[in-house]
Amino acid sequence: MARTALLNVMVQTAFKAGRSLVRDFGEVENLQVSRKGPGDFVSAADRRAEDIMRSELTRARPTFGLVMEESGEVEGTDGQHRWHIDPLDGTTNFLHGIPIFAISIALERAGEIVAAVVYNPVMDELYTAERGRGAFLNDRRLRVAGRRDLPDMVFGTGLPFIGMGDHGRSLRELRYVMPEVAGVRRMGAAALDLAWTASGRLDGFWERNLNSWDIAAGILLVREAGGFVSDFDGKSKMLESGDVIVGNEDAHKHLLRLLKKAEAPAQE
Repeated sequence: MARTALLNVMVQTAFKAGRSLVRDFGEVENLQVSRKGPGDFVSAADRRAEDIMRSELTRARPTFGLVMEESGEVEGTDGQHRWHIDPLDGTTNFLHGIPIFAISIALERAGEIVAAVVYNPVMDELYTAERGRGAFLNDRRLRVAGRRDLPDMVFGTGLPFIGMGDHGRSLRELRYVMPEVAGVRRMGAAALDLAWTASGRLDGFWERNLNSWDIAAGILLVREAGGFVSDFDGKSKMLESGDVIVGNEDAHKHLLRLLKKAEAPAQE
């Protein structure tokens, strides 16, 4: 696959940050199991990877703005371009030695996501997309899954943890989805859930209250793989709301219907 110069910059940035994360991931098993120690370690791993990404992307495109998980937002001078970057999506997996985490980079131009990279450095899986040019996994063209019937489908989702999110609503959503489908998976890294939907591993994915750096790259991957993307109202305000539903046409339609039913007042 021939990549544009811009996408090459993003790929090389992801590779460089990925090498840093892999080195740190190799040290996870040596950490003492305490909240302070591992938490500090993972924060340091986050910061190291983000510093690499910020340096590489700023050097290549110094006028572009940045929206970053650790360092916040930096306005660019051109007013049109912003990088959305997550140096470590799947922090809890990383901390527990689970090799399901990723680097995510998306480029927003005039309000539209136009280029995307999601990279799992442990599995060496590189997902890339540019608007109008398709989505790829390690240079293999991607298409969303072709399944049409709910009982054949496997969906990904996110679940809130201690002190975060609406646990009751998440349980209601699972109550409506689980009896209808072949399975529901909770991988713990939204960027990879979206990439896996683009590759057909998952038939669809839904989650609420995400940040732009979690989903911007994955949204483009799914679209360029022929999938449908919306918020929970069926609109395109995912980056503003942080809520996202994706899948092929049928999976997306089914998920929207089931999740709307879950929102209705319970009839006990």
